[in-house]
Amino acid sequence: MTAPVFVADDLTAAAPGAVLTLDGPEGRHAVSVRRLRVGEEVVLTDGAGRGAYGTVAAVEGKDRLDVAVAEVRDEAAPAPRITVVQALPKGDRGELAVETMTETGVDAVVPWQAARCITQWRGDRGAKSLAKWRATAREAGKQSRRLRFPEVADAASTAQVARMLAEADFAAVLHEEGAEPLATAPLPAGGRIVLVVGPEGGVAPDELAAFAAAGARPYRLGRSVLRTSTAGTAATALLLGRTGRWS
Repeated sequence: MTAPVFVADDLTAAAPGAVLTLDGPEGRHAVSVRRLRVGEEVVLTDGAGRGAYGTVAAVEGKDRLDVAVAEVRDEAAPAPRITVVQALPKGDRGELAVETMTETGVDAVVPWQAARCITQWRGDRGAKSLAKWRATAREAGKQSRRLRFPEVADAASTAQVARMLAEADFAAVLHEEGAEPLATAPLPAGGRIVLVVGPEGGVAPDELAAFAAAGARPYRLGRSVLRTSTAGTAATALLLGRTGRWS
């Protein structure tokens, strides 16, 4: 089994032979929940591509441990970069979408308040929901042993999504009536891929028109119609395989 991953916000001092301290909520989780002991392997990451690999050198109290660093790895930003624009699902399906897309390997998630979304992010509720998405990405990044966690952006309007699509190297809208399968779409070797996942009620005609004007074509995944909370994960897996990032 691979070593567990914990988040250390500052790894600038990480180097072979250094001893780093993990405390606070992450230290408490490592000591009191995971019950790590001296000699066990552990990975500390800043979530931005740097990882310090080592072993527990000392455990202090219930929320602090020292890690003797054996190796430091810096992971380059992947190419092409895959961003999923995720329409807001009902209930906790938004966190499910973020969790599974993170575990699969998405690089960024953009919450989208589509016209046909039942869920509305306004005021305090919107801030709390966004915080949940970001916390989910962080925890799923740790669970899947990632050194580079996906960015979860602020919620975007349709106009903002259209601008994002216009700047992408490949832009697509998942749509059950898409004439072409995503499995055969021409993909770039680098740059940015932006994929739109609509709400349960589908992408509205005026939204499709705005996205088409920005250069995003509609593509289908397959014969079955997936929920909005699972379509992004399936599409991310397909793109990772096709671009060679999983090879």
